[in-house]
Amino acid sequence: MPIDVTCGKCLTRFQVSEKFAGRSGPCPKCKTVIKVPELKEEVKVHAPEPSGPKDSKGELVLNPILRKESKLSPLLIGAIAGGILLTLIAAVALRISAPKPGQVSQLMIGIGAVLLAPPLAAAGYAILRDDELEPHRGTALLVRLIAPSIVYPLLWGVYWYIFWQIKLPPPPPFTAIAIVVPLVIGVGALTANASLDLEFGTGAFHYAVYLAATIVLRMLMGMHAFWQIYT
Repeated sequence: MPIDVTCGKCLTRFQVSEKFAGRSGPCPKCKTVIKVPELKEEVKVHAPEPSGPKDSKGELVLNPILRKESKLSPLLIGAIAGGILLTLIAAVALRISAPKPGQVSQLMIGIGAVLLAPPLAAAGYAILRDDELEPHRGTALLVRLIAPSIVYPLLWGVYWYIFWQIKLPPPPPFTAIAIVVPLVIGVGALTANASLDLEFGTGAFHYAVYLAATIVLRMLMGMHAFWQIYT
């Protein structure tokens, strides 16, 4: 095992064979005579003995549960990218096929808002979840995704209903939007917090991703970002 040596004069660091332990010799750089340290016994740190209930053979009855790392796989990343591309193509196709600029069927808009919610909620959770916590998987994750998949598109309906009730002409004024949008983001954040165990701020960002995606798609279809306008 090589021994680490440092020259006290030029501070050059080098290694020598263990057979020179305790001997003196010149520094290879400044030729100052230095003494090679004695070869000391290697210090070994032993792991603590496992504790817990044992059977008659002295073996542990309870084995610790190992934490599994959960990362975005290349397949999942590819699926997300492919889904985004197909969605953009569909939005452009609806814009081209519309009888008038921005005149897209309300039914198609509603169906699109509902279909976008589950994959966006799942992708957002995979990216935004706390790495220190065990992730939800399988059926448990699917059950937890039900709430945002319903509430997120429903908030668009609540948004439209509010402006319809107060009889504001489209598009709504900025002041009204500045009041309503934080409210729906707050509801979305609470939904993500309760269903996916995301922090409130992270939950707000989780819903904001869905909101931003739907707004961008509305604009790609030739519609106003916040209101239905036919020209």
